[in-house]
Amino acid sequence: MSRGPRGTLGYKRFPRDRSGVSCLAVCTAVVAAALAVVAPGLSAHDIPNDVTVQTFFKPDGNRLRLLVRVPLGAMRDMDYPKPRAATRGDLMDLGRAESTLRDASTLWLSDFIDVYEKGERLPKPRVVAVRASLPSDRSFTSYDDALAHVTGPPLPPDTEFVWAQGLLDVLFEYPIQSDRSQFAIEPRLARLGIRTLTVLRFLPPGGAVRGFEFFGDPGLVQLDPSWRQAAWQFVKLGFSHILDGTDHLLFLACLVIPFRRFRSLVAVVTAFTVAHSITLIASAYNLAPDALWFPPLIETLIATSIVYMALENIVFVAARRPQSGSHLQRPQSRSAFASMPPASAAFADAPSDSAASARSALHRRWLVTFAFGLVHGFGFSFALRQTLQFAGSHLLLSLLSFNIGVELGQLLVLIVLIPLLGALFRFVVAEQLGTIILSALIGHTAWHWMTERYGVLRQFRFEWPVVDAAFLASAMRWAMLAVIAAGLYWLVFGVLRVDKPGTRDAHDAA
Repeated sequence: MSRGPRGTLGYKRFPRDRSGVSCLAVCTAVVAAALAVVAPGLSAHDIPNDVTVQTFFKPDGNRLRLLVRVPLGAMRDMDYPKPRAATRGDLMDLGRAESTLRDASTLWLSDFIDVYEKGERLPKPRVVAVRASLPSDRSFTSYDDALAHVTGPPLPPDTEFVWAQGLLDVLFEYPIQSDRSQFAIEPRLARLGIRTLTVLRFLPPGGAVRGFEFFGDPGLVQLDPSWRQAAWQFVKLGFSHILDGTDHLLFLACLVIPFRRFRSLVAVVTAFTVAHSITLIASAYNLAPDALWFPPLIETLIATSIVYMALENIVFVAARRPQSGSHLQRPQSRSAFASMPPASAAFADAPSDSAASARSALHRRWLVTFAFGLVHGFGFSFALRQTLQFAGSHLLLSLLSFNIGVELGQLLVLIVLIPLLGALFRFVVAEQLGTIILSALIGHTAWHWMTERYGVLRQFRFEWPVVDAAFLASAMRWAMLAVIAAGLYWLVFGVLRVDKPGTRDAHDAA
């Protein structure tokens, strides 16, 4: 450091070391050249985005054949042999590749596929044959073609084969006791790609081919489930689906808020279950429209049903005559709560002159719930499209089991919501004011859903169907469903109605 001009501190200037600059430039050039050479190899080991695995599962006598086709690019970190005279690093020598392909089929496939017979896991399979195939090969369209291709002659050794674009076909064999046993498979192939789709075709002896599609690791998949397995699986699915569906939960909340008498709510929720069972079963048997605009229409109508129920709660409670001046005030004590109308006062007021109107309002709520249940049933069918493949030969039983699971989930919601709302209206806010606030919040949320879903619906173009024989047949089926729905409504609300005047009066008196 030195004294600069005018007494300021400054630094001495030294001559620039040009040799250092030259060395830096040389090092930069060397690193850039190395990256240019290594980069293709690094990109080849990246995890692919979409991977499709095709499989055939066929028990035959005392052996089980599993044919698998998977992209070679999904099986990373394998040292595929390169042609000796080739200058490209992405080529594979087909003449020396069989041992590496066998290692890849074991490390990436058989070690991550478990097969079960009668609940017992089978030993690791034997690799019967492996083949490297071109992307244009179409032999996996059927089991016979795929088996002939894998066990047939391989590609010529001099074929220019880019391994990252090629396919690996493998034939595994498992020893089994009988081809009539119940089989299950647990594939864990999600590691092959970011989004792995497994297409499995099960060929039971003497039966029709059953197709399965699942993403990632689906867990244990019963290929030919018994009726007990199918029923239990779909009961669990229905129970979890109603608890995961926010729109269905808000719809149930709108039912619970104004009248919290469990006996009346069970009847209303059962009407909802009966209604959505009709359209769910109809959709499962391909009776629903298959147009692209139909799913967004149903989603829009579901949001509309929540908005309507929320508005009906607000209008009915706001129009009801308060029985005391403190009805809109927050209750302060148990005695204050005791002087208020009962929890289900919205539809069961004590005065005799309002009993008829209360029954009429409850009957109207049943009718509206039944109508909206038909719409929600189509929404349930959209969620079941990919799951019905696991029903096996028990389609109708699985649908009924799903509805039972939905009903159990709805009853659990009632058991939780009724005491929570009772405590809320007892200690926090008065019943009328609380009903208006909660319904307004639910309606506000559903309104946003409705506008967003309607915006999606507007993107689709509606076309009137052509009136032909197929249209008339479909119309006839829907007319039959309408008659069935009307008959169920008459049975539930006419013959078996639980809210007959005499019974209701006796219940209220009790």
